[in-house]
Amino acid sequence: MKRVRTRFAPSPTGYMHIGNLRTALFTYLIAKQNDGDFILRIEDTDRERFVEGATDVIYSTLKQCGLDWDEGPDIGGPVGPYVQSERMGNFKKYAEELVEKGQAYYCFCTKERLDSLKADLEAQGKTYSYDRHCRCLSCEEVRARLDAGEPYVIRQKMPLDGEVTFHDELYGDITVECSELEDQILIKTDGFPTYNFANVVDDHLMGITHVVRGNEYLSSAPKYDLLYKAFGWEVPTYIHVEHIMKDKQHKLSKRDGDASFQDLIDKGYLTEAVVNYIALLGWAPKGEQEIYSLSELIKEFDIHGLSKSPAIFDPLKLKAINAKYIKALTPEKFEEYATPYIRQSAKREDLDITRICELLKDRTEVFTDIPEKVDFFDALPEYGTELYVQKKSKTNEEIALDSLGRILPVLEGIDENDWNEQNIHDKLFELIASLEVKNAIILSPFRVAVSGKPMTPGGGIEIAALIGKTDTIERVKKGIELLSR
Repeated sequence: MKRVRTRFAPSPTGYMHIGNLRTALFTYLIAKQNDGDFILRIEDTDRERFVEGATDVIYSTLKQCGLDWDEGPDIGGPVGPYVQSERMGNFKKYAEELVEKGQAYYCFCTKERLDSLKADLEAQGKTYSYDRHCRCLSCEEVRARLDAGEPYVIRQKMPLDGEVTFHDELYGDITVECSELEDQILIKTDGFPTYNFANVVDDHLMGITHVVRGNEYLSSAPKYDLLYKAFGWEVPTYIHVEHIMKDKQHKLSKRDGDASFQDLIDKGYLTEAVVNYIALLGWAPKGEQEIYSLSELIKEFDIHGLSKSPAIFDPLKLKAINAKYIKALTPEKFEEYATPYIRQSAKREDLDITRICELLKDRTEVFTDIPEKVDFFDALPEYGTELYVQKKSKTNEEIALDSLGRILPVLEGIDENDWNEQNIHDKLFELIASLEVKNAIILSPFRVAVSGKPMTPGGGIEIAALIGKTDTIERVKKGIELLSR
């Protein structure tokens, strides 16, 4: 059985878009579950869109996601070079081979002629298609014009009648009338290959067996198929995947500012969670499981589980998956991730960061939520008495004022050396028992007084232990003053 070889062939045009990363992931999974080779090829011939440093972004993103390549520009391999601009010598030779076989031809049409043709067709309400003006030039005329140095392109000679059928693993056999296919350009006037031609040649020379790409390339597949057959090369397995949409009408688009992989990481998502979620965009596992490590994805991924319908990028689903990954972190790893975010708003040096992390861990969906959750530690925010009105705890301003008035002497009676969670807890619950009230009657106003927020990581007891006796009493007094106005 032929060894499976897949390739990810991005253009270095900026950050790694979610759709590109999904293509890389699917391509990687197909290779690895078949004990095959995953190849990285950089397609950098579109110099107008080339972004300096973007190749390094591709490298770092793939490595961060665990998608290690077996061959590529940085590590080499048996079919290099792996940067398309370094392979330019191959393409014209292969195009000229097709000319000799009668499968391609030189076209000398000027830009002015083509523009005029396009304008005429549009005026008639027709879609532009090259009229094959140079397709039947005699060998003598072609040679004379080449010797005269006339600019030219090389075009693929499509069959004028009949059908071409190609197979896609998701869509099955697709048949297209040859009359619908334009004689596409293979080599441009500058001698550079077109994207469609370079891909076919490079994929063949690199022994690629499976090609994963967006289904916008379905319309080009018949032309690829005819090129393979014209050369007598084996056609790879095609897998055309559906788009990722941000809603039912709009595709995710890097040009429209939609999130790249790095954007998601900067927003506080874990790499493993992003990879896990991207795998589920357009792929349905057989069971109910939705949390997969990369090694589990290699075992479970099945191209026949891919959908022919667009996948909707659901931020809430991603957030839920990310929360599960955060909960699964060890306390030490969570603290490593969370500390920089805590320190964005909680800068006081006497804070027990480890304890704050213990309170945050099961309440964190994305790390960028953390600064707002802990911004009360350094200073009590301005807040209004409406926070003391809570239906769930059945408290209002009057009840809160009474509760804080009873809490204050209890807190003042705790010795500074005995100020810790356990002692604060014991004293407040003794108060609750003596008053014969529900816990929330005391604890809810206390939380608001020490934090200025209705919801916090941990309750008032934990917060009081973290900020110390002096700050706690000062904040409770401020709550009493506010409620007394």
